[in-house]
Amino acid sequence: MSWIYFVDIFGTGIFAISGVMTAIQKKFDLVGSLIIGFVTAIGGGTLRDILLGKTPVGWLNDRNYFIVILVGYLIAYLFREQALKYKKSMFLFDTIGIGLFTILGIQTALQYGLNIEYCLILGVVSACFGGVIRDVLTNEVPLIFRREIYATACFAGGAVYLILESLSTFENINISLSIVVVILIRYFSVKRGWSLNFSV
Repeated sequence: MSWIYFVDIFGTGIFAISGVMTAIQKKFDLVGSLIIGFVTAIGGGTLRDILLGKTPVGWLNDRNYFIVILVGYLIAYLFREQALKYKKSMFLFDTIGIGLFTILGIQTALQYGLNIEYCLILGVVSACFGGVIRDVLTNEVPLIFRREIYATACFAGGAVYLILESLSTFENINISLSIVVVILIRYFSVKRGWSLNFSV
C-alpha cells in the first residue's frame, strides 16, 4: 500500500472527528453525531466519484474507511470536553482535512485523464463538500458561502500541486508542499481576517 492511501485514511479520520465535534456542539445524540461524522468524512469523495462515474464509490470497496470513521467518532467523544474548550481543535481538524483531500481529489481526477481545470475543481469538491453536507445538516451556512477563505485555499493549493507536477518528478515533495499551502492560507486567512468579500 502506498503512503497516499494512508494519507487518505488519515484524512477520512480527521474529517470524521471534525463532523462529530460539530454535532456534539449542536447537542446531537450518539446516532446523529455518527451520521454527521460519516457524511463529513466521505461526502466530498463520494460526490467526486459519482461525477467521475466511479462506482461503487471508493469507500464502499474498503472496510478500512468505515473502521477509521468509527475510530474518529470514538476519539471525538472521548476527548470532547477538552476539544470543546478549544475551538481551535475543530478548526485544525478541518484545515488538515481540506489540505489532504484537495490533493487526493486532484490525483483521482488525473487518473481519468481530465483536463487540469476539471481536476482542480474536483479536488475542491473532494475537500469541501463533506463540510457543506455537514453544515447543511447541522443548520449552518456552509463555510464556502461565508466571508472566510476556505475553498480559495483549496484552489490555491491544488494549483500549486498541478504546477509542481508539471515541473518536478518528486511527487511526495509536490504533495507535501501543496498540502502545506492549503493549510497556511486557511490558517493565516482566519488569523488575520483575510476575505474575498469586497462589498461595502
